[in-house]
Amino acid sequence: MSLRFGNTSLKLLLVIVLCLATLTLWIPGYWPVGLFEISVFLLAGISLLMGYLPGRGTYFPLAMLGFIVLWGCFQVAIGSTVQRFATERAIFQWMAWTAVYYVGVSAPEDKEYASALRRGMVWFGFALAVEAILQAYLTPGSVFFLFPSGYQNFVMGPVVYHTHFAAIVESILPMALFRALRQKRESYLFLAASAALLTAVVVSASRGGVLIGLAEVLAVIVLLHKRRVAFGGRFQFLVGALVVITVAMTLIVGVNTLSERFLAEAMTLGRLQFAISTLHMIGVHPILGWGLGCWPAVYPAFATFDPGVIVNQAHSDWLQWTAEGGLPVGIAMLALAAWSIKPALRSIWGIGVLAVLVHAAFDYPFSRPAVGAWPILILSMAAAGMKTTGDSLFSCEGIDEANPTPG
Repeated sequence: MSLRFGNTSLKLLLVIVLCLATLTLWIPGYWPVGLFEISVFLLAGISLLMGYLPGRGTYFPLAMLGFIVLWGCFQVAIGSTVQRFATERAIFQWMAWTAVYYVGVSAPEDKEYASALRRGMVWFGFALAVEAILQAYLTPGSVFFLFPSGYQNFVMGPVVYHTHFAAIVESILPMALFRALRQKRESYLFLAASAALLTAVVVSASRGGVLIGLAEVLAVIVLLHKRRVAFGGRFQFLVGALVVITVAMTLIVGVNTLSERFLAEAMTLGRLQFAISTLHMIGVHPILGWGLGCWPAVYPAFATFDPGVIVNQAHSDWLQWTAEGGLPVGIAMLALAAWSIKPALRSIWGIGVLAVLVHAAFDYPFSRPAVGAWPILILSMAAAGMKTTGDSLFSCEGIDEANPTPG
């Protein structure tokens, strides 16, 4: 087995494992999560045993994620966590994300193969979006038209919570848009995929997902313009076609549920109170935190109102990370997010990482290992393909998709 074949095979297996984990998100048992985590641990172990190491300039996220894992272990060791089992469970989740990133950046980068992997991820997202749209109208509340989910609203394909579905789309959408607007060959196919992804977010009625998805479209167009790439008549035609197709598909499926949520429900409903309570939690234990994964156990003592349902998330991953792990974990994630800006913008297709991190400010896309693994995987791909020569952020270098449209 050659070095290149071994490495690319591991990355392919990683993508397959993540796709399968996404398809089992609806299953309430722990075994799909455990199987996903064990699988990525095995892939990372094989990568390590075969001597594959992260490329130059890609270590920082690995250090930050690894630090959070060790911090959770430290909390358990000194007994500062209020719920040992929850912290141990969270440690495995952070370890899984660390393993995903490690496999993604290990060994030499084969640009052609990496591009093919991203292409496959786009088509997986397209299939997921189409199935989710059909399912939402034909058999609402079911999964794959067959299995009852236990929920009636906002079930999108195998994803029973629309924010999680939106986070997956936000991760994949820029890759589809980039190929649609950048390539000559098959651009219309990727336009259709992009439109389907956007339409699926509308159907999901995720208000944050819709706003962030539209922002991603604008960001891809602006970044390509900054690169002075493919900004001719054909490019403008493709952008117009994307708008027309998306609007047409959205009108066909309807926007009633989404418009009702925008008009009838305040986006801050409950979230502001949760945020205030979480800030109080941070103030009590600002350094050590309450223990990774312990927010649900601690929140009742700081609750300021009764929403009538069990509250198991802060509706802000950023605040929850800081409450559970203290300022060290909050700062580590902030540093990781700041580091991610350069590879995300340089690749353009990697800006989904930033989109999900922004969404995490007012919701909880990182509450499930498989959902949080999508932006982590894409970050690893963007980091692995990023040159470390220090050239301009908006230079034409770094666009490595096959068959680009001449600028």
